[in-house]
Amino acid sequence: MKHLRAPLQSRVVQWLVSPGASVGANEVVVILEAMKMEHEIRAPSAMRITELLFAPGDVVQDNEVLCLCEPAAAVAALPEDSGHSKAAAQTHDAAPVRADLERLLARAALTQDASRPEAVAKRHTLGLRTARENLADLCDANTFIEYGALAVAAQRSRRSQEDLERNTPADGMVTGMGRVNEQPVVAMAYDATVLAGTQGMRNHQKTDRMLGLALQNKLPVVLFAEGGGGRPGDVDMPIVAGLHVGTFASFARLNGQVPVVGIAAGRCFAGNAALLGCCDVIIATRDSNIGMGGPAMVEGGGLGVFKPEQIGPSSVQQANGVIDVLVDDEAQAVAVARQYLSYFQGPRTDVVAPPENALREVVPQNRLRVYDARDAMQGVADVGSLLHLRSGFGVGIHTALARVGGRPVGLLANNPLHLGGAIDAPAADKAARFMQLCNAHGLPLISLVDTPGFMVGPDTEATAQVRHVSRMFVAAAHLRVPYLSVVMRKGYGLGAMAMTAGGFHSPLFTAAWPTAEFGAMGLEGAVRLGFRKELDAVPDGPQRQALFEELLARQVDNGSAIHMATTLEIDAVIDPAQTRHWLITGLQSAKVAPLSSVASIDTW
Repeated sequence: MKHLRAPLQSRVVQWLVSPGASVGANEVVVILEAMKMEHEIRAPSAMRITELLFAPGDVVQDNEVLCLCEPAAAVAALPEDSGHSKAAAQTHDAAPVRADLERLLARAALTQDASRPEAVAKRHTLGLRTARENLADLCDANTFIEYGALAVAAQRSRRSQEDLERNTPADGMVTGMGRVNEQPVVAMAYDATVLAGTQGMRNHQKTDRMLGLALQNKLPVVLFAEGGGGRPGDVDMPIVAGLHVGTFASFARLNGQVPVVGIAAGRCFAGNAALLGCCDVIIATRDSNIGMGGPAMVEGGGLGVFKPEQIGPSSVQQANGVIDVLVDDEAQAVAVARQYLSYFQGPRTDVVAPPENALREVVPQNRLRVYDARDAMQGVADVGSLLHLRSGFGVGIHTALARVGGRPVGLLANNPLHLGGAIDAPAADKAARFMQLCNAHGLPLISLVDTPGFMVGPDTEATAQVRHVSRMFVAAAHLRVPYLSVVMRKGYGLGAMAMTAGGFHSPLFTAAWPTAEFGAMGLEGAVRLGFRKELDAVPDGPQRQALFEELLARQVDNGSAIHMATTLEIDAVIDPAQTRHWLITGLQSAKVAPLSSVASIDTW
């Protein structure tokens, strides 16, 4: 006879059957209690109960017989696992929602856009999206999980709980994890429909939590930064100024550790702008305003009365280098953010190569004719992979992320359309920081060179040129990533050395196109300085000009790419159509060294 036994030492709470009753398999017979937890003891098979051996309140020992049983004739058996049975599944949808779950669902609904139609409509009227709409667009479908959704503003002493739940959902900031391009990221968005997207004490706590997880797990971070800075209305916290919060230090600590993307639409002032400024890349819409102080702060400082639109408009912030990528709207900003992150998510196999022969036509045959070096960048990069950064600032050097043969890289190229390709202070700052960005995150660098050197002259030196341009040498000296150089035309002086990581033998290779020419300085200047005595000895006019042209022709021939290659000052002269082959081979050969210390990326 198979009797029912206690599975552990416990106390009998309640019998659900009486002697003589028949029970089916898996039907609850008795409830036992141990360590404040109740255990349902079920019949292992169909049986009839003949005698109960313990009464409610009695203590039973492990494996002790609870009741005597005998086999029963056909008794309707319950499913062996009623919690996961087919019958349970069939009745699941019809079952009433438990009270605890119903309360959660009702509370969670208040955090969603649908619960605040007026706020959402106002947002859409401005041509902007909600925080949740942006995060849904950023993350792969159904991958975003939210942290801290039930938080409300720390204002219980001045507002009702119902008011806080309805009007300060998530304390004005949506935070969580999701996947972008099938890779995990931390994503956070200030909610401008809640207290103007200001930084409350609880959303500081949420931010700190997410930043800690990002650093611990080496996850990229995307921040939608719109908002008005610190919030003075959080009176529940016993603080005076709130300057002890760790958010800004925690955010800055991510620098060089993981990719950090900032997105600004609408108004982004004060503390929100400070976080934005810590990002590796800033993507901003044309209608954005970014500033370290909004109108109230400016007026409070006695600096005048201004409208928000007058402070840090995108036209100013793109030209001065604050904005890396200027876009039309938030949808485009999200698309660029997804593209930007893709460069730090490994190589791709869906490679479409540009026409090889197109590079042969980039540099004009006339050595004095300008051209657009972006055509060369387009001809080197995989089709559709080029993303220009900081295009409105430091225009003497183009910087872009791209892929070559599927591998993510950083591209630099001198711009002959600006100062003939001479490197001024803004261009040097831009290039040096770009090197740091690629170095921190392990992207090889490719440099397309066409420069007469560093910009010179009294006006130029007034810009602290000496310090600014030297940043390129220092940044290049600390690179751990492969550096590959191709001289397209002019490779003159210190500027050309800065574009080749400090010197022509510093890169993995320095190759040149047949159009390239080299010299310690511009060849025209070299003739005028080096042969001044000979030129002055000839009467001014056609005769002197003829001598100048003759001397210049000698310099051009002597500084030609082919002659440079014979002295081994460069590694090769190549057909421009073979440039991608050289680059892909080089990238396959070179290794990215591990970081010897914590990398950092200059915010400027």
